[in-house]
Order: sequence, then structure tokens, then C-alpha cells
Amino acid sequence: MTATTRPMTLAKFLQLPETKPAGEFIDGQIYQKPMPQGKHSTLQIRLADTINEVGFPGQIAYAFPELRCTFGGRSIVPDIAVFKWERIPFDTDGEVANTFELSPDWTIEILSPDQSQTKVTDNILFCIRHQTSLGWLIDPEEKAIICFQPNQLPGIKRKPDDILPVPEFLNLRLTVEQVFSWLRLGLK
Repeated sequence: MTATTRPMTLAKFLQLPETKPAGEFIDGQIYQKPMPQGKHSTLQIRLADTINEVGFPGQIAYAFPELRCTFGGRSIVPDIAVFKWERIPFDTDGEVANTFELSPDWTIEILSPDQSQTKVTDNILFCIRHQTSLGWLIDPEEKAIICFQPNQLPGIKRKPDDILPVPEFLNLRLTVEQVFSWLRLGLK
């Protein structure tokens, strides 16, 4: 992530056109997220699809990739933002709203090679302080997932058979091996 040098207001930031990759507004500064690469993109789509296979049919939850979430004075774009169905904002036509002014129930970040682990961790902790129940930081190079939960020290899951924590509202069971096996396309 690279930052702008001039402080800005959140209101001004939200008036700017969207960029690719996305910019995030943190403490008066704009930080450009790095362009996703192969491992990042593969994990992102497979994990979002897996969550949605469980959460969508019963209208339990939905995983949104690269969704801008604005709350608590920040505007961030988690790699995956998972919302319980009843917290998803809908417009008057019954369609998903464009603007999400609330924290996700589960935030997931996938570390890119040139990305600052500190800034990503800071965003996850910010979410946890604003009522997010779970945060994951996936490190494809280390084959490890750091799990953040309110009022607990972070836990690192790296053994292949380690079961990963998921929000209690989802009937989902994932292991470290399952998640990282997705990098070997063609394997389930």
C-alpha cells in the first residue's frame, strides 16, 4: 500500500472516483492496495465461492469480494467481506445497495507479496474493534492463516489439519490444507 501525503476528509475521499486497485481511507490518508496476483486471486474467488455455497441458499450470509466498507471514520476494501444476511443493506427495489456503511461480520485479507502485513493487520483489528466477529489474514507464502477474534490473542493456523474458526452463523468446516490446496488448480 502506498499513501498520499496530504490529509483528506472521509467525505472528500468518498467523492473521488474508484481506482483499480482500490484505495483505502485510513487516518486521513489514502492507501492504494496492491494489484492482486495469482495466488491472491485464486484464494479469494475459491474462498468467497465456498462461503457463498453455504451462506447463500438459506439467506444466512454472503461473501463479497473487494467490497468497500465505510465505518468508524475509515473506508476500507477487504479482500472478502462477509455479512450476515439480515445486515446486508438493500435498496428500495430489493437489490443489494451500492454503499455499505457498516463493518463486516467476517473480514478476510489475503497477503500479497508487496503488501505490508502491519497495515493489513491494522485493518483487521479496526474491524474487530467495530463489531466484526472474525478476521483472517491469509499468508499464501507462509501457508499460514492468522485468526483474529474479539477479546482473544490472535492464533496462527499452519498445520494442514488445523481447523479454522468460522463465524457461528455459518455451517462451514475448513482446514488449512483445504484452503491452500486451492492453489493447486484442479484439486478439491
